[in-house]
Amino acid sequence: MKFKKKTSMLLALTMAASMVLSACGGNEDGASSTETPAETETSTAPITFSFYGADQNPNWNNMQDAVGKKITEATGVSLQAEFSVDGSNQKLPLLVASGEYPDLVWPKGDANLFVDAGAFIDLTDLIEEHAPNIKKVYGDYMNRLKWNNEDEAIYVLPTLNAVGHEALDAGGTFQIQHEVLKELGYPEIKTVKDYENALKEYYDKNKTIDGQPTIPLTLNADDWRIMISVTNPAFQSTGAPQEGEFTIDQDTYEAQYHYKRPEEREYFRWLNHMNDIGLLDKETFVQKTDQYEAKISSGRVLGLIDAEWGFGNATNALRTAGKENRTYARFPVQLDETTKDTAFQSAGYASGWGVGITTSCEDPVRAIKFLDYLASDEGQVLLNWGIEGEHYNVEDGKRVIPDDVQDRKINDQANFAKEVGIGLYANLAVRYGDGVQDPSGNYYTTNYPELIQKNYTAVEKETLKAYGVEMWKDLWPSKDEFKEKPWGASYLISWPSDSNINVINKKVEEITRKRIPEIILADPSKFDSLFDSFLAELDKAGAEEAEKGFTELVKERVELWNN
Repeated sequence: MKFKKKTSMLLALTMAASMVLSACGGNEDGASSTETPAETETSTAPITFSFYGADQNPNWNNMQDAVGKKITEATGVSLQAEFSVDGSNQKLPLLVASGEYPDLVWPKGDANLFVDAGAFIDLTDLIEEHAPNIKKVYGDYMNRLKWNNEDEAIYVLPTLNAVGHEALDAGGTFQIQHEVLKELGYPEIKTVKDYENALKEYYDKNKTIDGQPTIPLTLNADDWRIMISVTNPAFQSTGAPQEGEFTIDQDTYEAQYHYKRPEEREYFRWLNHMNDIGLLDKETFVQKTDQYEAKISSGRVLGLIDAEWGFGNATNALRTAGKENRTYARFPVQLDETTKDTAFQSAGYASGWGVGITTSCEDPVRAIKFLDYLASDEGQVLLNWGIEGEHYNVEDGKRVIPDDVQDRKINDQANFAKEVGIGLYANLAVRYGDGVQDPSGNYYTTNYPELIQKNYTAVEKETLKAYGVEMWKDLWPSKDEFKEKPWGASYLISWPSDSNINVINKKVEEITRKRIPEIILADPSKFDSLFDSFLAELDKAGAEEAEKGFTELVKERVELWNN
């Protein structure tokens, strides 16, 4: 894709033009009037913006989907978009080094590269003058958009997390087949020992399933997925919140690599034990994601430790094959009963990863107005629900998704997304999250309690009833049982591009991804010596220096957000 070269004169002319437009169409409060004829005319003139997203978007259809066409009709904007093929950030340093930027960039966690290079423009005045919908959505959280204590500019519009979002259901970590639970009479599943006993009891009686060897437990350790399926569960099952590679003391804000927690050593000891007694899949640390999914799709894997989205393709395959009983129930399993799963602990509005407008953009006013449309009530309903009369109807004042449309959303996800466009524009959209209602009393998103329960399968409803709850979330501790985190989600804190934390964290990642599998697969008699060596290797790589540096970043975030 060819991007426009940045020039200081072009930027100056552009900003001058922006001020003229603002002076002609602004209200007393600085917000542009949507009723000014000239503004309306220019805002829908055809224009193409280039966009790069440092994440995968395999269903992208060049805005030829139903939602994309409506966006272009409403705004005049089309996107020349490119996305990371593998979900990595590898191309971003090359973009920055070239000095040639797309108009819009969603740089995942590397916005600092663009900010430090002077490639992102300050959006503060553009938002004030041309983006009333964006201001409305962020509301009291506008101060959380500031870059840092020294530079209070707004360089990105956070879009990874939706405003006001409330997690309405649990995707879980510890998964176990409904069939296993049913045959065992729906046993209590609270600790790793409960989980282990259920897998072992069923496996002892069922060595094969559909003629293939039964696999009691498998994990996905393919590349970055090792975090989701192998290392993150160590803190999830021992009562620590999700903070990326760190854990943070809620009173002192001290950061520490979470692997150093004594509780996590015991979690990895349990995985080592599971391997030793033959319940852990021997191919866990050599299989690729497609092999992992194929095993699950066969129906012979009794248990997984993974987020629900991590094996969605396999779940769909099981349903298509008529093996609903071989899909999975999820539980907030802990190492023991002294801790609670913190999945629903509130981080307030955890601003962070988002979209920025670069200095290469020739018309930043049109760009911010485009993003502002996506944040409007009309835009949000379009992005989440699709088109009235095609993808939803309004009955007695309530938006309702027809059964055939809902069936496609669940069972034909890729084709539906590519054709309709729902879900394809999330990285660009400032928006409200689940549980937030619009002025009509309808939810902005299609993920709300009544629909979640309606979409549960018969097998899920049977399992939930057996455990005396209506939703998976009901099995988890509620957010009211925890204090809100004043720093939001620390894994979204941007590190300075020249910070040594980046280098150390990469070393820690490499060490962890190599040593943890070795520790899990080792003879139990060698477990402690190997784990001690692992921790020593982390410190030798500079872990303590990174912890001190990250502690300061967390403290700065708390100060910035709470002053």
